[in-house]
Amino acid sequence: MNEYLLGVDWGGTRIKLGAVSMEGELLSHEIMDTPNTSTAREVYGVVAEKLRTFINRAGRPAGIGLGLTGVTDPELGVVLLPGKISGLEGFEIVPNLRAEFGMPVWADNDGKVALYAERHVGKARGRSWVVLLTIGTGIGSGVMLDGKILNDPRFMFGTQAGHLVIDLSCDQLCLTGARGTGEMLCSATALVLGTRSGLQRGIPSNLTQLYWKNPHSVDFRTIVEQGLANGDPLCLDELGRWTLRLGWLLVDIVHAYSPEIVILAGGAMAASHYFIEEVRSHVAKHIFRFPPGEPVPILVSDLGDQIGVVGAAMMVKERLHSELR
Repeated sequence: MNEYLLGVDWGGTRIKLGAVSMEGELLSHEIMDTPNTSTAREVYGVVAEKLRTFINRAGRPAGIGLGLTGVTDPELGVVLLPGKISGLEGFEIVPNLRAEFGMPVWADNDGKVALYAERHVGKARGRSWVVLLTIGTGIGSGVMLDGKILNDPRFMFGTQAGHLVIDLSCDQLCLTGARGTGEMLCSATALVLGTRSGLQRGIPSNLTQLYWKNPHSVDFRTIVEQGLANGDPLCLDELGRWTLRLGWLLVDIVHAYSPEIVILAGGAMAASHYFIEEVRSHVAKHIFRFPPGEPVPILVSDLGDQIGVVGAAMMVKERLHSELR
């Protein structure tokens, strides 16, 4: 058996797969768009074939780990809130992979999985009280308390920070059935939808012609690279509103979990230099914390796109070690 692990980060927008050493080094990886018109079984077939290619090239791994959107049973797969992938809820992805490859396989929520990566090779090393947020298509989260990333009987502890309600006046409906949640207001998707709304209403912007030519071309990257980078007033205004809401979400999270650090990860961190200092200032000003005046460090992850793949692998490593005790 080769001393490596396979990690899969199965998101609503992209699926990332990779071979990871036992020390958490990404050895090789592949990224593909998540088919949004396919069933879970069809996407599973594509993922299984990609995994087979890795195994044929590198040899048999010690195990396979998956980071999945929504509430995830480590022994089964997604059991609630599957997001964009039709049929993923209740699909027995873990038993299927175990049967197909004959090796240990576990899954967990993608936000929690990202925290495993930070604990092993990122900014949570040596820490015991940590909250991590992944900000992208939605908002994921993972929480470590007293050195433990907990697994509760309902598979939800620490993973639901994005579903905290932060604005009752918001009329956007979340998958949870609530309105005004962090996910609806602080995800990268929220910034995109707010900017598109302004363009639709005729607010002056250098993205106006691009929007009317193809509204979907105004995505997060375009807003950052063609809007914020050029001082576009609409994009800057929307970013200011988005940053304020993210700040309040983080205040709630600090009050809920009392972390020693907060780590921000995910696709939105590509633009962190536009908002991170304002977020830090807002949180430091509004938290109720002992000792008074001591801020909570809010750090930006260095792991980039690899965080989910590495985290899924490190989650399996910990489970394998636990079974050997």
